[in-house]
Amino acid sequence: MSSVAELTERVRAFAHERDWQQFHTPKNLAMALAGEVGELLAELQWLTPEQSARVMADPLLGPRVRAEIGDVTIYLVRLADVLGIDLVQAATEKLAESATRYTVEAARGRADKIKDV
Repeated sequence: MSSVAELTERVRAFAHERDWQQFHTPKNLAMALAGEVGELLAELQWLTPEQSARVMADPLLGPRVRAEIGDVTIYLVRLADVLGIDLVQAATEKLAESATRYTVEAARGRADKIKDV
């Protein structure tokens, strides 16, 4: 699978085959997405910054992190599909907005949020 559109279609078909679209309201999908993000956080919670940077090399944690990211992606794709949002377009627009808000000159090397000018 090589595109968001293909993944969206597969996730949509998966839900349809199981007659789950009746449960896939935006609220339910957002809640499920939040739950999966929580599970991803739990895998990384007590790691040092160095351990978290190397987590995929860990034979036990790496596959669990990968699976949780898969769950997060599936729920995000399904939520966007139900709401009629093009994920790539939404991300592209948000990135352009962020580039304006956080210019290279003002934000380079800083983790803190910069007040709007």
